[in-house]
Amino acid sequence: MEFRDNATEAGFRATVREFLKAEFPPEQARRATEWGLFNTAGRYGQEFADFMKAWNVKLNARGWGAPHWPKEYGGGGLSVQEQFVLNEEFAWARAPRSGGIGHGWAGPTIMVYGTDEQKSDLLPKILSGEHRWCQLFSEPGAGSDLASLQTRAVRDGDDYVVNGQKIWTSGAHMSEMGILVARTDPDAPKHRGISYFLVDMKTPGVTCRPFPNMLNNNSFNEVFFENARIPAKNRLGEENRGWYLATTTLDFERSGIATSVSHQLIVKDLVQFAKDDARARARVAANPGLRLELAERAVEANVEALICYRIISMQSRGEIPNKESSIAKLYSSELDVRLSVTGMHLAGMDGQFWDHDDPRAMNGRIPRFYLASTTSPIGGGTSEIQRNIIATRGLALPRG
Repeated sequence: MEFRDNATEAGFRATVREFLKAEFPPEQARRATEWGLFNTAGRYGQEFADFMKAWNVKLNARGWGAPHWPKEYGGGGLSVQEQFVLNEEFAWARAPRSGGIGHGWAGPTIMVYGTDEQKSDLLPKILSGEHRWCQLFSEPGAGSDLASLQTRAVRDGDDYVVNGQKIWTSGAHMSEMGILVARTDPDAPKHRGISYFLVDMKTPGVTCRPFPNMLNNNSFNEVFFENARIPAKNRLGEENRGWYLATTTLDFERSGIATSVSHQLIVKDLVQFAKDDARARARVAANPGLRLELAERAVEANVEALICYRIISMQSRGEIPNKESSIAKLYSSELDVRLSVTGMHLAGMDGQFWDHDDPRAMNGRIPRFYLASTTSPIGGGTSEIQRNIIATRGLALPRG
């Protein structure tokens, strides 16, 4: 594992820092944690959207809007090491990156399996932000076991008629497009007979119903398909081969360093809160265990960074992290929860006040983080699934 930048990486890091110093407004960094929780609704929703529109223009001018995309499609064509540096420096500056389903899933999959028409029409709109995308995968009876999905797509002339329900679709109510997997051959084994579609969310018969989470944030949605006609030209790849498209991953940096840095910044914020807030300071003085708890979180955040460095070192050598990625996801998700609990211990009874204008509990940041963190061990693959992967692929344990 190499901790030091080589000459090329050091030069690129200096370039990124200069860009952020010149272009990223410091006042926006102070709202970064709120963007993380309220980027689709709430207090900073529209302000965030307006800022990101202008920010994307600046990023795309350098190819940093989609740094892992090839240059021929408008991306940066950066090496995995350069992507790592970019993600790390943006995270330390609390600067947002372009991303989401469009940049991370839809675009790369279209590059590999799309027709020339699909590429020329859709990829530029992802980069510009004209098209926001959602992922229409999970169903009420098919979450972790996605291959059990029951949404049907039946060919009818030049269209597919789609019926079914999707759930937990983040941002669907604000998306122009969606990637959909639906069953086109009900008689095939469950991992076969699935096709992959690019869906205009304004298609007649597609109904999106947001529902609030514990933060009263309508980021989740259930989406219903009732005889919705999806043009056959919007199918991606071959019919009945959608499962393989859905599991497509491309060779770009996924070390998790941005999350690791955000956790280190949270520790820094909590320590500052313990110094500045009179009540928190009194709690630490009365309970020395709180000081140790903060120290434990600081150590754990640094351990997480080391896990990320290991992953990027593997990618730099052309190796594919497998169990290592699951270790990073498991560790990061559960550290999210532990950090939020430590924050609540510091806030004490003030942790019940979550209003932005109430100065207690970091203007409500601590309780909002506490509620949001409950989803971390679930989203993106539950902790139980990650432990199974580590056991079978990492430790070669037999399946029970």
